[in-house]
Amino acid sequence: MANNPAGPPRRTRLGEWLRQPGVLVALPTTLFLLVGFAGPLVIVVVYSFMPPRTFSMFQAPTLANFVSVVTDSYYISFFWSFALATVTVGLLLLVCYPIAYGMAKLFGKWANLVTVLIALPLLISENIRLFGWVLILLKNGILDGSLQVVFGLSIPSLLYTVPAIVLGLVYVYLPFMLFPLVIGLSMVPHSLKEAASDLGASRLQIFREVELPLAMPGILIGSMLTFILSLGSLAESKILGGQAVVMIADDIESAFTFAQNWPKGSVLSVMLIAFSGALVFFLFRRIDLDRIIGRR
Repeated sequence: MANNPAGPPRRTRLGEWLRQPGVLVALPTTLFLLVGFAGPLVIVVVYSFMPPRTFSMFQAPTLANFVSVVTDSYYISFFWSFALATVTVGLLLLVCYPIAYGMAKLFGKWANLVTVLIALPLLISENIRLFGWVLILLKNGILDGSLQVVFGLSIPSLLYTVPAIVLGLVYVYLPFMLFPLVIGLSMVPHSLKEAASDLGASRLQIFREVELPLAMPGILIGSMLTFILSLGSLAESKILGGQAVVMIADDIESAFTFAQNWPKGSVLSVMLIAFSGALVFFLFRRIDLDRIIGRR
């Protein structure tokens, strides 16, 4: 019998691959991800092409839902979500960078205590923490009442405003920016900064040419996390903002619940997921994860 130059049959090689220990061990997790993660996403994508206000996935596909994003002015909700997420990332960078620098370089043994104090609120429900801010910002609340007693001043209610929403976003997502920044700044060797200083570099030049580029992976990861989480936030705008602005997560919830328009909610979700996925893909191409986790 002549030898087969192409090697063993394809089915045989596939069977050998499936019998490898690593594949068998990963199979349950793979199936779980396909059913629990990829499956719902596929259903949402299919529903986005179904006619409005229908509950069946077996109808003629249409682009009417995508067109309605423009005709029904849903782009306004996208604009507010992008704008507030961008402002949140900028404010968190300003707030968290000095704290992260202290935790990575200055606090020493106190860094663990600071970490615990910052992470502790994560054990409390987000809604409970936000309602605490309601009591502070409400008219005749803690802030207004304290000013009246101490200074005799009264301020209007700060609740149900855009700044209140931004405050809630910054407060809730601060740890998601802070801890990646700490990791990024920890990757900056002090010897390099000393060498730059010995060569005559100013503090600003050291920050711009040495510290910032080496800490950039942590900055990008923190910015990406907080931007995506802020983009899909819901509780902050509803509890602290009321009807001041409508973010895209509010429209998605309304479409799936009160309006009972699953295709509309699906198309808004698909557009939000597509934008977030493109952002993650773009940033991950510029982040060396192996260097961050210490593989090289």
